[in-house]
Amino acid sequence: MTGYLLDTHVWLWHVGGFKDLPKLFRETLSSDHSRCWLSPISVWELGILVDRGRITLEQPLRRWVAEAAKTFPVREAPLTREIALKSIELELPHRDPADRFIAATALVYGLTLITCDRVLMETDWLPILKSGG
Repeated sequence: MTGYLLDTHVWLWHVGGFKDLPKLFRETLSSDHSRCWLSPISVWELGILVDRGRITLEQPLRRWVAEAAKTFPVREAPLTREIALKSIELELPHRDPADRFIAATALVYGLTLITCDRVLMETDWLPILKSGG
């Protein structure tokens, strides 16, 4: 596969029109959304953040996700056994399960990750779109 895997915050920020999303990311996401992929883990992570009160959505999660799929249709990168196994094998300085699954998904599917996450951006083994700021 070729294309881009969106980290959870990038998906959320792009759909929400967050202006601090790096210009290169906005341009890449706007130019050809058919090359953009999303892991179901991002939907799960968003739900966890909403449930814990760290993020507030303007509508219930299920409706928000459905509307996001209409306004910014992306391809789903299915969670597989290989991704689960790869997520355990990764060397990351923390054990955040969402980051592990998202990084593993990018590797298994051969996708370039779009992220602003400093921990993921500092890896030398993960293909990442560099924003330059």
